[in-house]
Amino acid sequence: MNRNQKILIVVTNGHTMENGELAGIWLTEFSEAYLEFKNKGYEVVVASPKGGKSPVDPNSLTDDVTEEDKEAGNLLENTKSLAEVRSEDFAGIFVPGGHGTMFDFPEDTNLQRLLTEFSEADKLIAAVCHGPAALVGGKRANGEPIVKGKRITAFTDAEERDTKLDPYMPFLLESKLRELGAEFVAKDNWADHIEVDGKLLTGQNPQSTISLAKKFVQVLNEEK
Repeated sequence: MNRNQKILIVVTNGHTMENGELAGIWLTEFSEAYLEFKNKGYEVVVASPKGGKSPVDPNSLTDDVTEEDKEAGNLLENTKSLAEVRSEDFAGIFVPGGHGTMFDFPEDTNLQRLLTEFSEADKLIAAVCHGPAALVGGKRANGEPIVKGKRITAFTDAEERDTKLDPYMPFLLESKLRELGAEFVAKDNWADHIEVDGKLLTGQNPQSTISLAKKFVQVLNEEK
C-alpha cells in the first residue's frame, strides 16, 4: 500500500497516578479518529511506546460510548512498539490523548525520533486533548521544539483544574507548551476547537476529536 494511504495512531501505555487511579487513553479520542480514517479508506497502524496493551481510562466509558467505539477499542489490546515503526511508511501521525500520555509520551525517544522525522519530511502531525504531550519532547532537526512559534491548542489548564486531576499531573500541558514557545490558543472549557498551523493540527479536548480527524483527512486528500 502506498504510504499516502497509511496513518499512524500513537497511544499511551498508561500509568497509575498517586491517587491510585489509572491514567489511560480516552477511548473516543482513539475510536472516533480511527473510525473516521477507516471509513475514508485509510489503513491505520496503532502503536505505543512499549507496544502491547493501551489501557482505557475507565472515566471515558460514558453512556455516549457506542458499540462501534468499543469494537474499535479492541485494537488497543495489542499495539505495535514504536521501536518497530518507520516514519517513511506513513503519510501522517495522529495522537489521541488521555491522562496516560502525560507520563509516557514527553520523554519517549522513539516518539521523539518519529516526530522529528515527520516534521522534517513535512508530513502531517495531529494531536488532540492530552495527545499534544507528545509534542513536549518533539524537536526539529535543529533541536528547536516542534511547537515553537506554532499556533496550537491542547487540553487547557482550566480544563485540567476542572477534572480535579491537576495535582497528580507531572505538569500542566498548556503551561508547558507555552514555555516551549507555542502560540497557544484556549477556548471555553469543553468547546469543540481545533487549530491548524501548516502540517501541525491540534484539538483542545475530547469534544474536538471528530473535527480534528476530519481536518486531518481533508489535508491528506489534498496531498494526493
